[in-house]
Amino acid sequence: MNIGQAAKASGVTAKMIRYYESIGLITPADRTESNYRVYGADDIHTLRFIKRARTLGFSMDETAALLGLWQDKSRASADVKAIATNHIAELENKITELQEMADTLKHLAHCCSGDNRPDCPILGQLAGTEVRA
Repeated sequence: MNIGQAAKASGVTAKMIRYYESIGLITPADRTESNYRVYGADDIHTLRFIKRARTLGFSMDETAALLGLWQDKSRASADVKAIATNHIAELENKITELQEMADTLKHLAHCCSGDNRPDCPILGQLAGTEVRA
């Protein structure tokens, strides 16, 4: 199948397929005599793997490592688990940071009268001035 068909079958855009090829995440596709890329079932399976890993928030480096482990039939599952547990910790840290941001903004929004006056604790906080509660 051509790149458009591969994109549709895998859920990965043609642009991203080209990018993955350019950075060496996937092997370059076979080419026809007229230089069009040709993809097979194994390529689609690999692209779907990458898409699922990226959807779960794995970085490109983590995705590459997972892809390498997936393709290595003599891999140790401990190596896979280590990547996954590290990613879980990163996600949990991001969740905590996002919750703290949301709490701060809720507080600032609560302190803002939201009327026609120019005083605004939200802008005051962004400007680094005191926020009046």
